[in-house]
Amino acid sequence: MQARLEQIEIKIAYLERITADLSDVILRQHREIQALQAQVEALRERLNEGYAEEGPRSADQERPPHY
Repeated sequence: MQARLEQIEIKIAYLERITADLSDVILRQHREIQALQAQVEALRERLNEGYAEEGPRSADQERPPHY
């Protein structure tokens, strides 16, 4: 009975460690996703600013599709 109890305690300790490790990974990934979302938003704003400053193009100013 004592050996079985020890095995259960070992498994619980192992699962607690794995759970903590996974929690750390999730937190790190969450922070990375937030940083990437901020970068995408900044790029989106820069792109929109570029379009706003540029204004409409005439047919002479349009680049051919292969550029």
